[in-house]
Amino acid sequence: MAEPTQQAGPTADSVRADVAELLGRDPGDIAADENLLDAGLDSIRIMSLIERWRGAGAAAVEFPDLAERPELGHWISLLTEENA
Repeated sequence: MAEPTQQAGPTADSVRADVAELLGRDPGDIAADENLLDAGLDSIRIMSLIERWRGAGAAAVEFPDLAERPELGHWISLLTEENA
């Protein structure tokens, strides 16, 4: 059986779940247009998400990309081919 050569990267569901985990909320309770900084996400947590997502195959994600528009829907669009 062949092994995958690289990871496919985060999915919309995994991005939502990762953010919800750090906010201590249910993934379904976070609106796509909610400001995640106002919801309690800080720069340290954003950096931990970036490291997690890079490990999952999203090598190009950078802090400014996420901090400039801290909405879940925008992050999902940046990290995946999916919409929130």
